Amino acid sequence: MQGDKSYATGRRKTAIARVWVKPGTGKIVINHQPMSEYFRRQTLGLIVRQPLELLDVKDSFDISALVDGGGWSGQAGAIQLALARCLVQFNEGDRKSLRKEGYLTRDSRCVERKKYGKKKARKSFQFSKR
Repeated sequence: MQGDKSYATGRRKTAIARVWVKPGTGKIVINHQPMSEYFRRQTLGLIVRQPLELLDVKDSFDISALVDGGGWSGQAGAIQLALARCLVQFNEGDRKSLRKEGYLTRDSRCVERKKYGKKKARKSFQFSKR
């Protein structure tokens, strides 16, 4: 952490989020847009805000995020991970509670590749005995 600002990276599926956190009034900006404008579904906004609500610091930090790749859900998960990492840089004592809720764990699940001789990753073509 340099000065009063912290930076962290978060990944989920194929999305990569870079997040900067500084003390402020609770403003969240994603890709130069307010969060409510960028994420049109409220559930995605809730996912992003979960680490802040756990620590009860919703109105204490200004958050700026640049996110690329993936879909809406992956991007929200990537921002959540990066935000949790930034909050730990501000207060190392919060690590235990964030870890317990799973906000500091990278979700490594991603799409399985398609195999040859198959329709998709695991689905086969219809089998006919006769």
